[in-house]
Amino acid sequence: MATNLIVQIEVTDTYGGEANYSWVKRSELRGLEGKSDLAIVRAVKKEINWTNIRCKVEKYGDMIRLTPYSACVTCFITFHTYGSAS
Repeated sequence: MATNLIVQIEVTDTYGGEANYSWVKRSELRGLEGKSDLAIVRAVKKEINWTNIRCKVEKYGDMIRLTPYSACVTCFITFHTYGSAS
């Protein structure tokens, strides 16, 4: 069985620059095994309709945070793997 990757996406509002969670939209992407962080960020931005929106990108280990410069929202991208490489 090969290792599979699930990319979990959470989009929420911000208050004072911090995630507020007064509302949240969740989704996930699959089939991005072996892709770079840049390719995954581009796929996520396409999924949430932020393709032409410039964002600040922050990396925290197995999580990436996207924050647009022009809106009071943020997106958390979390990576989950399952299966084995053998």
